[in-house]
Amino acid sequence: MGKITGFKEYKRKEFSYATTDSRKEHYNEFITPLGKDEITEQAARCMDCGVPFCHSNYGCPLGNIVPQFNDQAYRDKWENAFRTLMSTNNFPEFTGRVCPATCETACVLGINDDAVTIKNLEYEIIEKAYRKGWMKPQVPKASTGKSVAVVGSGPAGLSVANQLNKAGHSVTVYERDKRIGGLVRYGIPNFKLDKKKVVQRRVNLMQEEGVVFITSAHIGVDIPLKEIQDKHDAVVLCGGASLPRDLPIENRDAKNIHFAMEFLSQSNSRVEGEKIAEDKEILATGKHVVVIGGGDTGSDCVGNSNRQGAASITQIELMPKAPLERTADMPWPLYPRVFKLSTSQAEGCEMDFNVLSKSFIVGDDGEVTGINCVKIEWGAKGFDEIPGSDFVLKADLVLLAMGFLGPEQTGVIEELSIDTDERSNIKTTGYKTSVDGVFSAGDMRRGQSLVVWAIYEGRECAREVDEYLMNRATMLNARSQSLCEKR
Repeated sequence: MGKITGFKEYKRKEFSYATTDSRKEHYNEFITPLGKDEITEQAARCMDCGVPFCHSNYGCPLGNIVPQFNDQAYRDKWENAFRTLMSTNNFPEFTGRVCPATCETACVLGINDDAVTIKNLEYEIIEKAYRKGWMKPQVPKASTGKSVAVVGSGPAGLSVANQLNKAGHSVTVYERDKRIGGLVRYGIPNFKLDKKKVVQRRVNLMQEEGVVFITSAHIGVDIPLKEIQDKHDAVVLCGGASLPRDLPIENRDAKNIHFAMEFLSQSNSRVEGEKIAEDKEILATGKHVVVIGGGDTGSDCVGNSNRQGAASITQIELMPKAPLERTADMPWPLYPRVFKLSTSQAEGCEMDFNVLSKSFIVGDDGEVTGINCVKIEWGAKGFDEIPGSDFVLKADLVLLAMGFLGPEQTGVIEELSIDTDERSNIKTTGYKTSVDGVFSAGDMRRGQSLVVWAIYEGRECAREVDEYLMNRATMLNARSQSLCEKR
C-alpha cells in the first residue's frame, strides 16, 4: 500500500538513538522519533505486494493489518491508522518498543532490499493517539454479570483482562508483586520501556475502563487459588515462565552469584523509587561483572550494569556466534537467527562465544572472584572442549541469564494438581486446563516467548473464556474492533 513507487524512491530510515555516553547516564528511553515528513516517507515504502507476509504466521502473531495502517499513515489518516492497529493489538505501546519486529523480517521488500520500518510506524501511531486524545477509556455499556479472575499481570494477563472487560465481564487481576505489569514492569529495563510514562499510563486507562487490579497477592501461596475460584466464574492463569535455568557447577553457592531476573527486577524497582534493603542489594557499581547467557535478558543485564558503573562487563555464551546474514537453513520469510548487536551491548562490554563455565572461584570471604572457563567446539553430537583453551574470567558479580525452564511448579499448579506437559508448562486443550473453569495463557502455557506472542495468547484465551461463560460462540475480536471504531 502507501505510495506505489515509494519503495523505489525512499530508503529505509529508523529512529535515531542518543549517544552511548549520554544515555548511560540515565534510565530514560533514548530514541528520537522521525519527523512528520520522514515518517510519512517510511509509510510510503510499504508495497502493494499482493500477499502481505508481514501479517501472516511468518510475520506478526497478532495479524496486525500492516499494509492498511501504513497506507492510512501515508495519506495522513492517522486516526484511522490507530483504529486499524488497535483492532488487532491491545498494547502497541509495548510492541512498538520491545518487539523484535518479526513483521519486518517477513516483509516482501526485505527479500532484496531493506524492509519497511513497521515497528517505528507502530510506535508513532499509538503515541500520536495518546497525544491527540484518541486513546481514551472505553467503559463497557453493558455487563454480563459474570466475573473472571486473572492471575498474573504480564502482557498475557493484561491482554486477557482487556479483552474480557470489553466483552462486559467483571475482571479482577491478581499480581504477586507491588506493581502491575509482570515482565514488562520488572524484567524489561526502563530505558527500553518506560514504566511510569508507558506501562502505568496503560494500567490507569484499564482501571478507568473497569478492570480491578490487586497487588501483593501471591495466589497459591499467600492466598489459596480455591478461594479465588469460589469468588469468580472463571480463572485465567498467566503467571509466566519464571523458573530460571541454573548453572550447577562447583562453588555455585558462592556470594554475588545471582539469577538475571533478581538483578533486573531490583534495578527496575529502584528506578521507580523503591528502597532496597542494604543487605539485599545487587549492584554492579565498581565490580567486574560477568553475564552468562547471550540473549536479550543477558543484554538487559549489560545495560543496567553500564548504568550502575561496573568496572568491567563480560558477556559469555555457550553457543557459537550467529551469522551476520541469512543462511540457507533460514530463508525468507522465516525469522532469521542472525547476530545483531543490541543497544546495551553497543554501550560497552566484552563478548565471547563457545565458552563453557567449568567452576566458580571463591575467595576467603566466600565471595566469587572468578570463573574457570574453557573454549568449546560444536559438532553433530554436541560440543567438545578444546584442549589447552582453559582460561579464567575475573568476576565479583555473576549474573545467570540462561533462559527459563517454565512456570513455578509450586503454588497454583501444585494446589489444584493441574496437568503439565513434558516441558513442565501448564497443559491445555485450547486454553482450558485440566481443571474445569480454569484457563491458562502466555508463557505459563507455551513456555518462554515474546511479548507479542503473550498478547496473542491473551486474546485467544479470552475468546474461549467468553464462550465458556456465556455458553455460546462469540467473536471477541470482531467485538473489540467494533468498539475501537467507536473511539
